[in-house]
Amino acid sequence: MSLEAHLSELQRKHGELERQLDSALNHPSMDTLEIVDLKRRKLALKDQIEKLRAAKHTTH
Repeated sequence: MSLEAHLSELQRKHGELERQLDSALNHPSMDTLEIVDLKRRKLALKDQIEKLRAAKHTTH
């Protein structure tokens, strides 16, 4: 998988987690631990995306 393709896939997953998190936050019966898990996973993906972007810029 190319760097661009991997970056696109991570961005897609990040967007999906963002939609899930928005939905969870708007649902009053949502489990707080699940919301925390979604936030943690979203942040981990964001970190991966930023590392890939930094690596991409240093190779060009």
